Amino acid sequence: MADKQISLPAKLINGGIAGLIGVTCVFPIDLAKTRLQNQQNGSRLYTSMSDCLIKTIRSEGYFGMYRGAAVNLTLVTPEKAIKLAANDFFRHHFSKDGKITLFKEMLAGCGAGTCQVIVTTPMEMLKIQLQDFYLIVFFSVTNPKLAAGTVETKSPTAMQITRQLLREKGIAGLYKGLGATLLRDVPFSIIYFPLFANLNNFGKRGAEGPAPFYVSFISGCVAGSTAAVAVNPVDVIKTRLQSLTRGNTEDTYAGVTDCIRKIMRNEGPSAFLKGAYCRALVIAPLFGIAQVVYFLGVGEFILSFLPKKDK
Repeated sequence: MADKQISLPAKLINGGIAGLIGVTCVFPIDLAKTRLQNQQNGSRLYTSMSDCLIKTIRSEGYFGMYRGAAVNLTLVTPEKAIKLAANDFFRHHFSKDGKITLFKEMLAGCGAGTCQVIVTTPMEMLKIQLQDFYLIVFFSVTNPKLAAGTVETKSPTAMQITRQLLREKGIAGLYKGLGATLLRDVPFSIIYFPLFANLNNFGKRGAEGPAPFYVSFISGCVAGSTAAVAVNPVDVIKTRLQSLTRGNTEDTYAGVTDCIRKIMRNEGPSAFLKGAYCRALVIAPLFGIAQVVYFLGVGEFILSFLPKKDK
């Protein structure tokens, strides 16, 4: 019996479109998550996600909520394309007669997360810098003594940050926080993809039929929020490591271990859950929307118009 083949180009197109639509819907919450996670004791500007969004609109306008969105859209397109397509690719090769064990589902998720991190870490780094810049500017206005000497008056662009990192630290500068990113995204994928697949299977119409779109959406939301909260401590570490500019009262970190030690000593274990609520609110609808769009088969539809090679 011939195995059903998957079209990797079509899966990549589906994943890219899914990411673009999903991130456009949830980006303001992602910005609030990043700014909440970057706050340390003694320099708290925001008390909650809603407080962060309200202050952002007041100080930067509506489009301030989309600070760094261009970089994030550029990030999420390959991220979702690689992650979703790679998971399908690995699942296809690990399955036998259409069946796959839980261990191999987790292994496929591990492979998908690893492939995605290698490609997207530099863009994740740039996104955090752009989101964090206006937090520092606004903080300097409200706390001039604590933030003295730490703020540039001109907003940097993604290209300027890239050139600065390459000039000062080389390629390694763009991969700052790679270890923490791997520790976050690989476990996330190991949790998310098997959980989503099994939840989605409950709503399938028959053995081979697809699940209704609302089942895929709910499954993506549940699996995404569960995985997001589970790996949030590592997300806090990654965000701290990738933030370049800090106030005089804020800690700097030499690496993952140093970051964990200083957070535990100065802020306590609860600091590792900073932004967990926001992260769950970002990831749940993002993956719910992305999975629905991914299963629409836009990539297959587009490629169907291309001339087929004669065998």
